Amino acid sequence: MHRRILMRAKKGPFDVYSPEETYEQNWIGENNGNLVFSHAAHKLLRTSTTEITSTEFKVNPRDADMINERYDVYVVPLANAFRRSYAHRVEAMTKLIERLKIPVVVLGVGVQTDVKGDREYLRPIDDVVSRFVRAVLDRSPSIGVRGEITESYLRTLGFSAVDVIGCPSMFLHGASLGVRKRKSALTPDDRVALTISPYVKSMAKIVARHHERYPNLRYLPQDLKTLGTLLYGDAPEERGRSSAIPVHTSHPLFTEDKVRMFVDPWTWMDYLSGFDFAFGTRIHGTITALVAGTPGYLFAHDSRTLELARYFDIPHRVMKDVPADVDAAQLYDEADYGALNAGHKARYETMLAFLARHGLGNAFADGDSAARFDAQVRATTFPPAVRPAGATAAEVLLERVQWLHDRNTELRADAEALREQRLRARVKRVVGGPVRRILNR
Repeated sequence: MHRRILMRAKKGPFDVYSPEETYEQNWIGENNGNLVFSHAAHKLLRTSTTEITSTEFKVNPRDADMINERYDVYVVPLANAFRRSYAHRVEAMTKLIERLKIPVVVLGVGVQTDVKGDREYLRPIDDVVSRFVRAVLDRSPSIGVRGEITESYLRTLGFSAVDVIGCPSMFLHGASLGVRKRKSALTPDDRVALTISPYVKSMAKIVARHHERYPNLRYLPQDLKTLGTLLYGDAPEERGRSSAIPVHTSHPLFTEDKVRMFVDPWTWMDYLSGFDFAFGTRIHGTITALVAGTPGYLFAHDSRTLELARYFDIPHRVMKDVPADVDAAQLYDEADYGALNAGHKARYETMLAFLARHGLGNAFADGDSAARFDAQVRATTFPPAVRPAGATAAEVLLERVQWLHDRNTELRADAEALREQRLRARVKRVVGGPVRRILNR
């Protein structure tokens, strides 16, 4: 039976946009980690009888009739959606879901509070979350959550149909996952990748220490703002500023060409596969390293990162317990991937059982569907890493300037067309009134 899936995703896994287009249209949904789990979900569900369309994050309740007519199921991969700052978007999704007549499958949603799961902090969003979950469960046998903290929270709200399934990103290769240390110890000359959440200020001294000690260190940012900084330099209001966290072009990691950002997961994973170790505060930065086969280590700084690290047995420490003088070599030495590798198959089976209960297929059990997906990835040319402007080749900078010029021309033409349209409408109103009065005499 042919299944038509509408998936909440910013873009499809084979959609190619330049870094400039990505920044202008926000094709990463603020954070390129969004693409890691949405593309993995796409691969997991893309069988020979399934057609998947991405929503581009568009949510409009007025589209409900169209969705009911064109699609068989609405799949919603989510990250830390149950948080205060996201409540208005959860409300918008709820209004749409309440109008849908097709099944709705939530593929891994998480709550965001502190590492202790502070319940009181979440009180202001209780009603918003409850309405969303009720709408989903009216159209689904259960809701899939990322870990035990989210499960506990939803149970306090009175919901029992809650399944802990983790995040689709860890199942990019299905039942296969084998993270191995390639050497007995990490040395200063080894390739080390660093992830940073710019708002976690306690990373500042850790960044400085590792910049000094590891000459082959690379910082892999994930946020849209840093993409803009790499492309066009500091924003006007931030020019001339400096910070111990690498958010300005004045930071040594920028001036020494040690920053790389990717606008697609595939190039990101390829790059990380050549590293010896990756660590930092970004959960999907860590997961991207792990699925690329590179040992990763997470500094869990909130509930959303902690519950995923616990569920998948990802080596981690809680951020408040990380000393400023911590060293990557020490983290590498203590990291044990035995439980992560050994428990992966069981966790994968849990995900497959969840999909089966919700009437969804699995590409890895559908002939060569998963292999064909990978072949299509290999056959598609994605943009390379974005580097600091000072280290970017002259021809690339020229292309960027030309793109900006062409885009400016397009916007000017659009603005002129809009002015003409408004002028015609105004003339029609001004002239049309007297004409109508004359004709009505």
